[in-house]
Amino acid sequence: MTADLFNNFSGTSPSGAHTEPWTFVVVKDKALKATIREIVEEEEKLNYAKRMGEKWLKDLEFVKTTWCKPYLNSAPYLILIFKQVYGFREDGSKKTHYYHEMSVSISVGLLVAAIQVNNNNNNIYQIINGFI
Repeated sequence: MTADLFNNFSGTSPSGAHTEPWTFVVVKDKALKATIREIVEEEEKLNYAKRMGEKWLKDLEFVKTTWCKPYLNSAPYLILIFKQVYGFREDGSKKTHYYHEMSVSISVGLLVAAIQVNNNNNNIYQIINGFI
């Protein structure tokens, strides 16, 4: 997927009052990816140890996933998605972002579809929703 296609896609996703309450950050730098992996794994350790519960962990067994995320280092790019609950107007006042959760979810779905179409369904092997 080219940078132009990535940039053009982001404006096509619907959002409440067309506020586009998301920020996409593409990370290629190996050191930064390693730092991101440390942060994600620290949170995932807490998820698996305290937050998820026995039923959730049992339901995940068939996927064979753990708190360890080595692919964060080996993936050529990481795309971090940040939800914006509100924005700012030019005068500095807060701007409400309506339906921010739904809008961000739709934009991520369109991003994944665009990547899959442009890469012939290659290179998409795990999506992390921890930042949404």
